[in-house]
Amino acid sequence: MKTSISNQKISANLWFNTQAEEAVNFYLTVFHHAQKGSVTHYGKEGYEIHGMPEGTVLAIKFLIEGQEFVALNGGPHFQFNEAISFIVNCETQQEVDYYWDKLTAGGDEKAQMCGWLKDKFGVSWQIVPTILSDMLGDPEPAKTNNVMQAVFKMKKLDISKLKEAYKK
Repeated sequence: MKTSISNQKISANLWFNTQAEEAVNFYLTVFHHAQKGSVTHYGKEGYEIHGMPEGTVLAIKFLIEGQEFVALNGGPHFQFNEAISFIVNCETQQEVDYYWDKLTAGGDEKAQMCGWLKDKFGVSWQIVPTILSDMLGDPEPAKTNNVMQAVFKMKKLDISKLKEAYKK
């Protein structure tokens, strides 16, 4: 029987130094619809390449809001950066506030702009009200320009301020 780390055609793989399990447990507390999947461990084989002690967590499959992820303990060779981020679409300001507060806890204050943030593991997220897409898709350029001007002035996106800018 064929087994794979992921059942989806494409899954996000997050490379951590040694914090994969800590990160997965954190994300499971942030997102309401999340679950931990299979966990694999390093064996004796390949120690001279990976340097991880036998029994150390190699990878953890987990699910957030229907999206499959893999957290990998791969060592210090690579770091997260803003070139890749995960968008959290939010229906209400309460939802924006919730995810913003949870994901910024212990994160990088300097990375917060236009709805973007970095969590305490260095993973980039965008906390975006779903209404923003509709506003930016408006055929009237003045409205979209006003909304973009408002977005560029914000760290955490504020739906009421976006609506004000849209109505100008």
